Amino acid sequence: MFTKILIANRGEIACRVILTARKMGIKTVAVYSEADTDARHVTLADEAVLIGPPPSRQSYLMADKLIAACKQTGAQALHPGYGFLSENEDFARRCEEEGIVFIGPKHYSIAAMGDKIASKKLANEAKVSTIPGHNEPILLAEEAVQIAQKIGYPVMIKASAGGGGKGLRVAFNDKECFEGFTSCRNEARNSFGDDRVFMEKYVQEPRHIEIQVLGDAHGNVVYLHERECSIQRRHQKVIEEAPSPFISDATRKAMGEQAVALAKAVKYQSAGTVEFVVGKDQDFYFLEMNTRLQVEHPVTECITGLDLVEQMIRIAAGEKIGFTQAEIKKEGWAMECRINAEDPFRNFLPSTGRLVRFQAPHETMFASDTSRWQGVRVDTGVQEGGAIPMHYDSMIAKLIVHGKDRLDAITKMREALNGFVIRGISSNIPFQAALLAHPKFVAGNFNTGFIAEHYAKGFRAEDVQHEDPHFLVALAAFVNRRYLHRSTAITGQFEGHELRISSDFVVVVLGQQGERTSYPVHVSEFDDKTGSSRVDVGTSSYKIHSETRFGQIRIEGTCNGVRFTAQVERGTPSMPLTTHVIHNGAQLDVKVLLPRAAELYALMPYKAPPDMSRFLLSPMPGLLVEVAVQPGQKVQAGERLAVIEAMKMENVLFAAADGVVGKLLATKGESLAVDQPIVEFEK
Repeated sequence: MFTKILIANRGEIACRVILTARKMGIKTVAVYSEADTDARHVTLADEAVLIGPPPSRQSYLMADKLIAACKQTGAQALHPGYGFLSENEDFARRCEEEGIVFIGPKHYSIAAMGDKIASKKLANEAKVSTIPGHNEPILLAEEAVQIAQKIGYPVMIKASAGGGGKGLRVAFNDKECFEGFTSCRNEARNSFGDDRVFMEKYVQEPRHIEIQVLGDAHGNVVYLHERECSIQRRHQKVIEEAPSPFISDATRKAMGEQAVALAKAVKYQSAGTVEFVVGKDQDFYFLEMNTRLQVEHPVTECITGLDLVEQMIRIAAGEKIGFTQAEIKKEGWAMECRINAEDPFRNFLPSTGRLVRFQAPHETMFASDTSRWQGVRVDTGVQEGGAIPMHYDSMIAKLIVHGKDRLDAITKMREALNGFVIRGISSNIPFQAALLAHPKFVAGNFNTGFIAEHYAKGFRAEDVQHEDPHFLVALAAFVNRRYLHRSTAITGQFEGHELRISSDFVVVVLGQQGERTSYPVHVSEFDDKTGSSRVDVGTSSYKIHSETRFGQIRIEGTCNGVRFTAQVERGTPSMPLTTHVIHNGAQLDVKVLLPRAAELYALMPYKAPPDMSRFLLSPMPGLLVEVAVQPGQKVQAGERLAVIEAMKMENVLFAAADGVVGKLLATKGESLAVDQPIVEFEK
């Protein structure tokens, strides 16, 4: 067994590998860019080596620097994590040539299966069912359109080296094919240094189901059941679960055996994933093989009780797989939500900045610990006070739950999301909460088009329908009552003029456009010792009990005897006299007022925000990589104006209406803040 390994990655996966190595008694070496100087993986590892500037192509993608770091620290092996160089054939071979064990498959397996064109040819030769398509690299956009017409729309344009939703487009007509090919090729070149693109028929209403495999150097290969990954937004997985609520035991067995046969054909040694697209009749087709550890590997760990990172390390050290196919468990139901730094209410644009607050839900399961299940686990690479840089992907954390069945897992996940406190940047938690509450998701009735179908116009606040909105009003009043009671203990109050607390309040709910809705509330049976009170909102009555300390955003307790977790924040920087309430994805901004104060507040006019319609605003933090217009230029609605790059994604900004460019307020290469003006149009 190795005594020291280097993790050639960052973020949560680097932390994940470090924890397993620590459990196995193996020393760890972290590498970091200048942007990650204070990152969590750097502090967790036994040693850390600086490898370059923030851009990944100057740091985490520099094979020479990674190998030099191994030699400098005496690391005998290198774990690549996922992304970056994890599926780079040349890097794996280079490690082997330098005498460094690559904790992953052999370079020839990566070459055969990591390349999507080569893997599809190999699958065809092995008589594995594959989707119709064009398996040779396409060089010109015009050629792409001709090929698409032969295959028949819709088609999927895919970068050969793509992954994680990067370098992938779906086209339904010639125009989308032409533009999608160009964007796909550019994105692939920038993200992976490989601009080869191929095309295949897009199977409509498909499910994305993948099989986890393990192979060792002794010819043994097993499959660890499947993962359901159909809940995707723009081909990026959002929620993953194991097992799948869709396939039968017979289909599971057939897919597993096919995945094993494919892995054996390339002498696969390590953890890997064979991805399938599954039709409505459970007919399945090979998509590709990911020759690395997957982001969603924890759900497989939950149902099998196996530490996949440990298995990878043991296999790389030459050990045999220590169990047979028949001995692999499938217990309970696991689910994972990817918590991303993006604003779901602004079309999921990236959100970068400092994590002013980061409090994960209470954990009862832990990465690398397979002894505790049926609970909550958080895999993350960040910590409170840390920064989310613009140079890397948007994932903040992975929230994993394990329940006795699927409904239990959904219930656990909703409660865990309620307790996940993130401030300073936006996150996709409200969207995750809405998905988990959707009746079709709960019923297991979905496919990869689920989000596009149900959120075709994007995600809006009204898409989160709370099952009992009066509870949020009652919770705000309850917290306010506790704070008022504390104020009664302030010393130095004039005799006869001490603070007296009324039982009647008005909770004013503030709308997005200045609308106000008032709820008369009666608070009674207050008991500060037990932290309980009764709150009446209209005809609804709530007996709330909570001993959460003052100043805590997360509030836990019971309401009418049922446990709950919510977030209540008094006086946010942007709204100092307002209470912010979050529960089950729903968010309310309210003012808790005395009846007379509510009457006066109703007379105050709404101050509308300034009209910024003459400006092109940056919808997110990022790097301005292109300004496509000049002062005096006439533009039409839908015309390309600028391109912003953030978190490895290229975002094109288009004109919302016809107009004439007045001034350019930002220049190419400038780092932009949210809502920073880029272009001003003439009146």
